[in-house]
Amino acid sequence: MRKIILSTAFALAATAALAQAPDTVRVRGTIQSVDGSMLDVKARDGADMKIKLADNAQVRTVVGKTIADVKQGLFVGITAMPQPDGTQKAVEIHIFPEAARGTGEGHRPWDLVPGSTMTNANVDSEVAITDGKKLVLKYKDGDKTFIVPDNVKVVMFAPGAMADVKPGAKIFIVAAKKLPDGTLEAPAITVGSNGVDPPM
Repeated sequence: MRKIILSTAFALAATAALAQAPDTVRVRGTIQSVDGSMLDVKARDGADMKIKLADNAQVRTVVGKTIADVKQGLFVGITAMPQPDGTQKAVEIHIFPEAARGTGEGHRPWDLVPGSTMTNANVDSEVAITDGKKLVLKYKDGDKTFIVPDNVKVVMFAPGAMADVKPGAKIFIVAAKKLPDGTLEAPAITVGSNGVDPPM
């Protein structure tokens, strides 16, 4: 088995933009089997996928957090649904380690659910409201206001290990490259562990 390099600095160089190039696909699914660097994955739509972890692929996992951990000054990613009043209703929040501040900064369409968006930005302000918080996120091109319910799913990225890449684990790959033989190559993989799955 090839050595999988763990990046505690979370440089995320291969997926820094968190954008989907034309020759890449986003993968959400469950690992069915592992053979060295090759994964058999059942995608969330039921499709069977063959995924090859690239040389020096980064493995990371997620740790469960709560809305109380989302504070002013943190750099976060929020999947949300646009609301009629111009705000965004948060669906999930992932907190970036300080070393990964700036990763994929900005606001863009997302595909977690139809019509959803993704905003990676700094928490500029937080205000307690009934049943949650109101957050203002600022990024280089603007800002967005989010209504965050108390029960929103919140996680934080953490270093993972190849031992986390095992059958039954839920995974998220932001940009797997399509190879000529039909398999996908992943420069990085986020794996669920200890009962916490990647929500993004």
